[in-house]
Amino acid sequence: MQIETKNSIKQCPHNKQVSCDNCKLNTICMPVSLHFEDIDRLNNIIQRGKPLNKGEYLFRVNDPFTSVYAVRSGALKTHFVTENGAEQITGFYLPGEILGMDGLGTDLHCNSVQALETSSVCKIPFNRLEELSTKLPSLQRHFLQLMSREITQEQQMVGLLNKQNAESRIASLLLSISSRNSRRGLSGSTFILPMSRKDLGNYLGLTIETVSRIFSRLQKNELIAVEQKEVSILDIAALQKLAKGPE
Repeated sequence: MQIETKNSIKQCPHNKQVSCDNCKLNTICMPVSLHFEDIDRLNNIIQRGKPLNKGEYLFRVNDPFTSVYAVRSGALKTHFVTENGAEQITGFYLPGEILGMDGLGTDLHCNSVQALETSSVCKIPFNRLEELSTKLPSLQRHFLQLMSREITQEQQMVGLLNKQNAESRIASLLLSISSRNSRRGLSGSTFILPMSRKDLGNYLGLTIETVSRIFSRLQKNELIAVEQKEVSILDIAALQKLAKGPE
């Protein structure tokens, strides 16, 4: 007879009872130098609500900035509505990544955040985080590093959209997701794309038809394999060369 211990029971990734000390993403969200008692102090200020269903909003444009959020499971997108009334996607966020810092400068969010699939987030009230950071220098430094990473990703986004070649844009995005998955300890060669072809096209400035055509071409040339939303990178060197664009 097999006996299941508390630690052997597989937990739902959306379980709001997960705490910082047993979360699989704690090495990404938190500085490794925190002591157990400091982790408890951080855990005490974090709020974990019920999961967001696909299409639900975490917050919207012009909502007051009060918190930052760590994605625990699922995937979310940030977007705003242009003057012409069209949606413009500005980013995709995966588990272990921090979002919501777009409101830090004006105290109002300049993006809306919407779940691409069932997703769970940790809500971290910013005023409480500021108070705790003054007592834990390593935590303060860690969140400054996260903000720096956010700025770097935005700069990479600008560089990505400046690439005239559609293949280069898609190759760059696939490599980005591969790298972000590897950072979480997951496979960088085979992963699920949570976003639709329409969302990919919106983000990259391409039509749905172009996105589908490029994916088919990459698969035909054996750079990737695609099975519904699962993508496998078969030739990463060729994909990296393609991402650099035409010489």
